Amino acid sequence: MLVANRGEIAVRVIRACRELGIQSVAIYSDLDRNALHTRLADEAYALGGSTASESYLDIPKILAIIEKSGADAVHPGYGFFSENAEFAEQITEKGVTFIGPSSDAIRVMGDKISARLAAEKVGVSGVPGTTDFIENSSEVNEFAKEHGYPIAIKAAYGGGGRGMKVVHSEEEIEGAIDSAQREAVAYFGRGELYMERYLTKPRHIEVQVLADSHGNTLHLGTRDCSAQRRHQKLIEEAPASGIEPDVLVSMGEAAVAVAEGCDYVNAGTVEFLYENGAFYYLEMNTRLQVEHPVTEMVTGVDLIAEQIKIAGGENLEFNQDDIQLNGHAIECRINAEDPSHNFRPSPGKITGWLPPGGPGVRVDSHVYTGYEIPPFYDSLIGKLIVWGKDRNTAIKRMNRALNECAVTGIPTTINFHLTCLLYTSDAADEGLGVDLGGRRI
Repeated sequence: MLVANRGEIAVRVIRACRELGIQSVAIYSDLDRNALHTRLADEAYALGGSTASESYLDIPKILAIIEKSGADAVHPGYGFFSENAEFAEQITEKGVTFIGPSSDAIRVMGDKISARLAAEKVGVSGVPGTTDFIENSSEVNEFAKEHGYPIAIKAAYGGGGRGMKVVHSEEEIEGAIDSAQREAVAYFGRGELYMERYLTKPRHIEVQVLADSHGNTLHLGTRDCSAQRRHQKLIEEAPASGIEPDVLVSMGEAAVAVAEGCDYVNAGTVEFLYENGAFYYLEMNTRLQVEHPVTEMVTGVDLIAEQIKIAGGENLEFNQDDIQLNGHAIECRINAEDPSHNFRPSPGKITGWLPPGGPGVRVDSHVYTGYEIPPFYDSLIGKLIVWGKDRNTAIKRMNRALNECAVTGIPTTINFHLTCLLYTSDAADEGLGVDLGGRRI
């Protein structure tokens, strides 16, 4: 199986292959020649180039390596081509198994407009918004008259907060449209926009789903991903706390309905916004999530192993009633960023790396002492995940683990995470999204 990715997710997939007795094939750019994923894989092939566009986003190069290596399956990880319908299509046309959903499902859910329509078709409602692309500023003004401000103008083919601008008044509309469009074209190659009412203090709750090719679909509980910067997640926990049990049940049922509504097969995540007792469909991610380990910690399910088995045509070996959530898990993303300078990326050489250990602690990472963080890729150093018998135990364990975690040579987000934990008292039961300096982090 070829792993069409790099970093910690490539390492994670390669380890799953090793446990399943599957030979793994790594690909690497010039900057990743000595990366951990190239060392762990059974085979490794050079892509050449330094930037993502010159290497990990070059489809012809990857297709050539698939042919040269004789790989009969491809796992895309997350990011890069994980939600690219054209890539999935070209893989399957070569007679190679794509470890993920069909290209049709990726297309439906990759377009935020068609995704909203697909959810509405099965009775799952989103935040009030449009299902047509924005043509001019007057449409936004008319929407505001009905729903009020603030309004979120969003890239229809975007994600991760890219191509999203929040409008608070009529005077901001033109500038927000221009800015969102430029960003959308730069990151996703398409500038179509839509709009929806912007919730001011929502919680970002997502539901992990699994579906096989034999008609079996189930969910594995919720994750709270409300602690974010620039609409990108920093801390995640499972299950979501402080939400009424019947609401959580309804979220799970809604997620399964959305997946079944688009004939979804493999692992996916349905995301919701939750505010004042109500939840709204946001989007579906047709891939493995960065935060998948917290779900694995509380369910005992190896999501990557399940992805591979499903892609191989196997039935899920368990049903919804078999899924029992045990304890509580929290994940902190350790990024090479400087929080004191608005989370500015801080590539450079790691002069020292000492990850924490002990009961209930897991570290998913690809770095080592002497590793050079490249400037062209994601700033993630690793993910620190802890499990506890309950949420308070997990918070205390994360505090201990963060204090043990030592990274020298570059700024990281470790101290930021410790600050977040300080603002989360033992009595707090509404997620780790906290107000620091007057704005939600």
